[in-house]
Amino acid sequence: MDAKALEKRVSDFWEREVVPALMEFIRIPNESPAFDREWRAHGHMDRAVQLVADWVGRQGIAGCTVDVLRDGERTPLVFVEIEGRREGTVVIYGHLDKQPPMVGWRDGLGPWTPVLSKDGKLYGRGSGDDGYAVFAAVSAIEALQALGAEHPRIVLLIECSEESGSHDLPHYLNSCKKRIGRPELVICLDSGCGNYERLWCTTSLRGLLMGSLKVEVLDEGVHSGMAGGIVPSPIRILRRLLDRLEDPDTGDLRPEAFHVEIPQERIEQARQAAEALGNSVVKDFPFVAGARPESDSVEELLIRSSWKAALAITGQEGIPAPGEGGNVLLPFVKVKLSIRIPPGVDPGRAGQAARDVLQADPPYGARVTVSLGGMSGWEAPPMAPWLGEALHAASRAFFGRDARLFGAGGTIPFMPMIGRHFPEAQFLTTGVLGPHSNAHGPNEFLHVPFAKKLCCCLAQIIAEIPPRT
Repeated sequence: MDAKALEKRVSDFWEREVVPALMEFIRIPNESPAFDREWRAHGHMDRAVQLVADWVGRQGIAGCTVDVLRDGERTPLVFVEIEGRREGTVVIYGHLDKQPPMVGWRDGLGPWTPVLSKDGKLYGRGSGDDGYAVFAAVSAIEALQALGAEHPRIVLLIECSEESGSHDLPHYLNSCKKRIGRPELVICLDSGCGNYERLWCTTSLRGLLMGSLKVEVLDEGVHSGMAGGIVPSPIRILRRLLDRLEDPDTGDLRPEAFHVEIPQERIEQARQAAEALGNSVVKDFPFVAGARPESDSVEELLIRSSWKAALAITGQEGIPAPGEGGNVLLPFVKVKLSIRIPPGVDPGRAGQAARDVLQADPPYGARVTVSLGGMSGWEAPPMAPWLGEALHAASRAFFGRDARLFGAGGTIPFMPMIGRHFPEAQFLTTGVLGPHSNAHGPNEFLHVPFAKKLCCCLAQIIAEIPPRT
């Protein structure tokens, strides 16, 4: 394919069709069901789905049919099927539901107010996570057809419950199994990129254990002067329990159930990614003056954030704010636990190991209650030589650099689901969530120049899928 012609076609299409449609999409407050329990009554999800379905239908894609599937009380699924000009099937995944607004948006910005900056950043909730995906997929296919390139059959699966754990996706994958067929390649457009200077492919994702740890020592709070030295503080007990689970000096999770042997291939990919990213891995985080990361080695940081377990305390109950706290020894403390687990770790086994460690022989006979549940991580299957070559060739054509492969620290529930449904497929998991894009926080943006080049890469890779053997 002519790279310059492809790049111009995609760029023009984005300016004319995609950016205006994305702005309309941003204006719709279609929060995921976990955040908007009344999503059916509010109708925002239906508005977003209709906007996308109508837009795809207007693009004149040859052999394209658009169906909106609704089954009972489930969120809808946009199912787009595009006839192939040669054998084979490609599945492309995206989602339309959004995270809640959050606070902290900069002046002039807002979650439901699209703003396109001079440097090509489109601000607004859902711009990069993951509203762009369906528009990007269609723009790549439109360019292929316009430039006369043959492509296999393509199926777009655009769901509406990803931010709530993709609870409706398994149903649609099962009910549409025959219609989807047996894909050679699955492209997932809901991941990240290390920077905006090359094509990035996610090769693994961590799983997640979430729940709570509660420590109770009294039925009610008592005067700290009277009780101190007699009644053990629940916070001190909490500290001791957490130290059983996590080494406070290294951050390593102690139970063996949280550890896996890291494949040598993933270590080498982390080394190459570290060379490409340099110190930006650290600079992307807003450290306070004097604070530093857990390692001085960028390679080690990438490994730690993708192939090692990590504990975070993300909420608490029972501890008053400083201005409201009196001289009272607290009766209990409860914290919310978020534990990222490496690919290959069984969440059930790891959760039980955590419960065993935290609840065994509680200090001072305190009442300790642990609640944990989770989901597994994911690792891509071995990459076929043709896909590896196509990734690097596309990245060189549109970015001037080889692609990079890396493990991501987050959890995307649908990836293990899709992996189980399509065990023979190759996977290209990529996305636009790069430095400062802030997908779940305030000031979320889509880096439009990068998204255009990503679309060009997708088009070229799809065009190079070898014939089915």
